[in-house]
Amino acid sequence: MSSEPLRAQVAALPAKPGVYTFRDQAGKVIYVGKAANLRSRVRSYFGSPRSLEGKTRKLAARIAALEIVTTRTEQDALHLEATLVKRHQPLFNVRLKDDKHYPYLKVDVKSPWPRVTITRRVQNDGARYFGPYASAKSVRTSLDLVKKLFPWRSCDKEITGSDPRPCLEYYIRRCIAPCTSYCTPDEYREVIDQTMLFLDGKSSVVVEQLTEGMQEAAEELNFERAATLRDQIAAVERVTEQQITADAAESEIDAFGMAVDGDEAVVQVLFIRGQKMTGSDHFSLAGVREEPLERVLGSFLRQYYEGAVQAPRLVLIPNEIEQPELLGGWLTQKRGGAVEIRRPQRGEKRRLTEMAAENAREALEMQRVRWLADRGRTDAALDEIEQALSLPAPPHRIECYDISHNQGDSTVASMVVFLDGRPATREYRRFRIKSIDGPDDFASMAEVMRRRFRRLGEQRQAERAEGYALPAELNQPDTEEQPDSEGQPNGETERSSDEGWGAIPDLVIVDGGRGQVSAAHDVMRNLAVDDIPLAGLAKREELLFVVDTAEPIRLDRRSQGMYLVQRIRDEAHRFAISYHRRLRAQRASRSPLDRIAGIGPTRKKALLRKFGSLQAIRAASAEEIAATPGLTRRVAEQLKAEL
Repeated sequence: MSSEPLRAQVAALPAKPGVYTFRDQAGKVIYVGKAANLRSRVRSYFGSPRSLEGKTRKLAARIAALEIVTTRTEQDALHLEATLVKRHQPLFNVRLKDDKHYPYLKVDVKSPWPRVTITRRVQNDGARYFGPYASAKSVRTSLDLVKKLFPWRSCDKEITGSDPRPCLEYYIRRCIAPCTSYCTPDEYREVIDQTMLFLDGKSSVVVEQLTEGMQEAAEELNFERAATLRDQIAAVERVTEQQITADAAESEIDAFGMAVDGDEAVVQVLFIRGQKMTGSDHFSLAGVREEPLERVLGSFLRQYYEGAVQAPRLVLIPNEIEQPELLGGWLTQKRGGAVEIRRPQRGEKRRLTEMAAENAREALEMQRVRWLADRGRTDAALDEIEQALSLPAPPHRIECYDISHNQGDSTVASMVVFLDGRPATREYRRFRIKSIDGPDDFASMAEVMRRRFRRLGEQRQAERAEGYALPAELNQPDTEEQPDSEGQPNGETERSSDEGWGAIPDLVIVDGGRGQVSAAHDVMRNLAVDDIPLAGLAKREELLFVVDTAEPIRLDRRSQGMYLVQRIRDEAHRFAISYHRRLRAQRASRSPLDRIAGIGPTRKKALLRKFGSLQAIRAASAEEIAATPGLTRRVAEQLKAEL
C-alpha cells in the first residue's frame, strides 16, 4: 500500500476504542497496539520522524498496511491486544517468548471419576484449570507432587468397579482403586476436592479435613485407614513447611519481579495463597530494548493474565506500569471481584517483590549462560556471522571494545574476548584513556586500537625488514590493568586462550557506528594490521557497519548471530562501565592531600591524627604544620600554598 492511501485510511479512522495492527511490505504483523481513541493514537505514528522515539521511528518506517478492530470499551481492547500479541509475536511488541499456549493442570470435575491432567488449552467446559505454568517441566513437577500427596487415579481406563484386582498404584498408596470398588464415589470425590484445595494453596483446609477423617476412622476402629490418613497429613505438612511463609493476612497474591538485559527480560512470579508461597514461575520476554520498564511490565501482565484462568485479589509489581487502573478494571472483571494492583514501598510485600526480582535476575543469567554453553547455538551463530561479514571461516577469537565516560570524565575502555562464541574472561583487559581530554569517543577508540595493536604492527614491520619475528610475550597490549574479579561474569566458565597475547583476532567488534569503525580502521591501517576483519555494532539500530561498505549489514533480530554479537557488545559495555564507576569512586574518596607532592600515606595519617580534619589543617599555620612528626618546613609551606 502506498503512503497516500495509508494516510487517507488513517485520517478516516474512528475516534473509538479498539486495536490496531501494522503490517510490513511482506504482509507480516510487526506491531499490535490498543487505544482509547484509534484516530488520535494511530495518527501519532505518521507525524514528523523527529518527534518519534528511536524504536517507534523504526516501526513507522516499516508500516505498509493497517488493520483495526473497534471494541465497546478500552478494557475489551486491552484483552484483544494481549490475545493478538500472543498469536502473532510481532517484532516491535514486548512479547512472551517460546510457547504461545502455556500449560495448565486440568481437573475434569464433571467426570464421575476425575483425573488431574496437563493441557495447553483452556476451554469453557466446566473443568477446573490451575496455572499457567512457565514450562512443561514446572507443570510436571506440580503434577508429580499432587500425585504423591493425593491418591487419585492416573489411568484413563473406563471405571466399572468390576476389575478383579487393582493395579500397583493401589499397593503403593497412590490410588484408592475405584476400578475394583475399593472406594465409593463420595470417597473418591473427597480426594479430588482435597487435590483442588491444595492446588489453590489452601493446604491448611486440606490438613483439617484429613485430620477429621483420621479421627473418624480411629473411632470406628479402622486403624489401617487412620494410619494412611496420618501419613498423608505428615506428607502434606512436610511440603507446606518447605514453602516460604508470607507474613501477610490470608489472601491471594501474585508478586512479580523483573530483570532486563539488552533486548531480553525475565519476569518472575511468586504465588502466595493463604500464608504460604505455593509456587513460582519465570517467563522470558523479547523485544524490550529501548522500551521503558513500565511498558515492558504492563505488556507482560496483559499477556500473562489474558491466558490465566483467574486473577488473584492482589497483584504486587516492582515498578509502575502504564494505565494501572485500566488493567485493574480488566482483572476485576475477569475475577468477578475486586483486584488491586499495588507497588509496595516497604514491609513484607516489598520483600516479596524484591525476592521475585532477585529470582528473575538469576533466571536471566542462567538463560544467558545456557545459551552460551549450547554448542549447537554458538556454532550456528558463528556460521551466521561468517556469512554476514564474508569472513574466511567462522571466527574463533572475537575481541570487542567499548568506551565509557561521564561527559569526558575518567574515560576508560574495555576489551573482552570470546573464544568459539564463549567468554574468555582471563583475557579481558581495561584501558585508561591517557591522551584525550573531554568526550571524544572516536579519538579514544583510536588510542585503544593503537595500544592494542602497536606491538603487532611493529612485529610485522620487523618481520618484513629483518626476516624475524618478535617473541610472542612482547606482543602484548598496552593496558592499564590486568583483569580482577570484576572480569569474571557470574556463572560463566573461564576459558583461556592457548595462543597467548600474540594471538591475532579473527574479528574485532567496536561498540558504535560508522565513526567508531572509521577511527579504528585508520589506526589499524597505519599499523599494517588492517587485514584483521573489523565491524561496528550500533546500539540504536543494531546494525553492523564494516569498512568500505556503503550500506550497513542487518542481521535478523531473532537470529543466533544477532544474539551472540549483542551478548559480546553488552559484555564489553558492562566491563567498561564497571571500571569507569570504580575509578570515579576512587576519585570521589581521594583527599586533596593526595594530590600534594611530598605528602604520602604516613604524613597524611600524621596530619589527620594531629588536626582531625582537612578544614583544621587549612586553618593551621605553616609552623604548626611543620611541627607535625615527619613533616619539614618546606613541605608545610608547599601544603599551605596548594590548600
